[in-house]
This record gives sequence, structure tokens and C-alpha cells, in this order.
Amino acid sequence: MPKYLKIIFLSFVLIFAVVFVNSCKDKKEAEEASLKETKATFLVDETLLPFMQDEVAVFESQKEVKITLVPKAETEILSDIQTGENGLLVMSRTLTEGEQRAFTNKKIVPKITQIAIDGIALIVNKKVTDSVVDLQNVIDFMQGKPVPTIKGLVFDNPNSSTINYMKSLASVKDVDKKNVFALKTNNEVIKYVSEKDGYIGVVGINWITQPMPDMKQFTDAVKILAVKNVKTASNSSSYYKPSQANLAEGSYPLVRKIYMLNYEGARGLGTGFASFVAGDVGQKIVTAAGIAPVRLELREVKVIKEINTKN
Repeated sequence: MPKYLKIIFLSFVLIFAVVFVNSCKDKKEAEEASLKETKATFLVDETLLPFMQDEVAVFESQKEVKITLVPKAETEILSDIQTGENGLLVMSRTLTEGEQRAFTNKKIVPKITQIAIDGIALIVNKKVTDSVVDLQNVIDFMQGKPVPTIKGLVFDNPNSSTINYMKSLASVKDVDKKNVFALKTNNEVIKYVSEKDGYIGVVGINWITQPMPDMKQFTDAVKILAVKNVKTASNSSSYYKPSQANLAEGSYPLVRKIYMLNYEGARGLGTGFASFVAGDVGQKIVTAAGIAPVRLELREVKVIKEINTKN
């Protein structure tokens, strides 16, 4: 190889080495800085807010950090992330390819952590005689078909994950807003149903299992319906409530997985908080909230046939 070509080649190698070392240094410094973060903000599906508030309270008690939860309806969260600026989310599903495009364009690879198994609860006034409902009747009502036993379906928010879930289940884009309508919050739905007969409220199960102190009088006035799956035989008498066991086993039909979605692009406080929620303590908080943890603790039970009562 001619001498001048060797010089050019060595120059390129040297430049590449300098750029590579600097980029590695910048990346390392960025990661070290992110690991020292003391503040993080999560956009949280408002149907999931109660148990996430408990997670934050315990996490902050163990570390000198500040986690801010911003509750929003699902559609509002999807609108907010279009700029690619808000990258920490708690949702009842993952993002589609189109929804995460703003992050994809920045070459950010998400870290997705499933943290719980949740259920959508169907609630009625306690004065109502029936304690069960056929999911097919709810779907028919969503589709605009007459169902004598249902006066109306009440949702928490016109942009919420619960109405998006039920519209997808019923394969409808639009609903009759006279009979299928939304208020503003899960608590408003609970209060509305507690005062009116014949209406079915659709809320995140956590709002019933962990009511706010000022809501207890209203949660005490409603009951959760057991639901028959449309996939079961027509003559089946199997109805399931959203208990932790039924959620974990998937026998309750209105079940959904809960995820923490991290689009930060680097390890930071968001990563640490997600690890906490998915860990032993975080999963115990999920269990205490009345929804199903992802990590199930199995306990060995020993059966003693005879008990010796002699001293």
C-alpha cells in the first residue's frame, strides 16, 4: 500500500477511534446522570390510579425521590405522547406501532414491564335483585340492541380505557350516547349507580376494592356483578366475579394486563420505580389492592391428619 494511502487510512482510524470513545463517554455520562435522577413523572391511566398511588407512597418512603402521577384518560395519554416528550406511562395495554412512532423516530427502544392483572368491574345498585349478567347482553346493548334488564351503561370518561375496551369487545366505533354515556370520573360512576336502579356502571376494579374514605358510603351501596363469558356454552351456569384468583386464571372475561411503559431511552428513575413495582414489595402492594399480581407467591401447605392434644 502506498505511503499516502496508509496515512489516509490511519487518519480515518484515528478519527473513528476518537468519535467512538467520545460517544461512549457521553453515553456513560448520560446513564450515570439518569441513575442519579430524583424526580420522574408518569402518565397514568386514571382507572389504575388508586394502587399506583400506594406504590408511589411506599417507594418514596424508601428513597429520597419524587414520583409524580398524572392521571389521564387513555385517549388523552395517547395524544400527549405524540411529541415523544412524555415517555413514562402506566396503561392497560402496550402501544401500537403507530402510537409509539414519535419514540421510534428517536430510535428509542421501550422497556415494557407487566406489573398486574386487572379487571373491568360491572357494578349495580345493591337494590337490584340480580347479581349476575351475561356478557353477551352487555355487548348487545353496546351495539344498540334492546336488553330489557339494562337501562343504561355508565362509563367514567368518554376517552377512557374502559369504554375503548368495551367498544373493541362489541366491535363498534360509535354508541348510542343516550343509553351508553360517560361522566367524568370513576367515583362519579359509583355515586351515580348507587343512587339509580337498572344502570350498570363500568369502572376499574381498583376503585371498588380501594375506595377513597369519602366514597365508602357509595361503594357500600353498590355490588359487583358476576359475569358470564360469551365463550362459554349457552347452557352454562358459570359466572365469574373479578376476584384475584379469577383474574390470574383468566376465567373472568373482562380481564386486562397492566404495564409500565418506559420510553426514556436510558436507565433512570423510571426504570428503578418499574423494578420496584414488579418486585416483591411492589407485588404485595398489588395484592393488597385487590387485583392480581404478576408474580404469584406459592405457599406449601402441610395437612396434618391427627392433632395430638396430649401434653
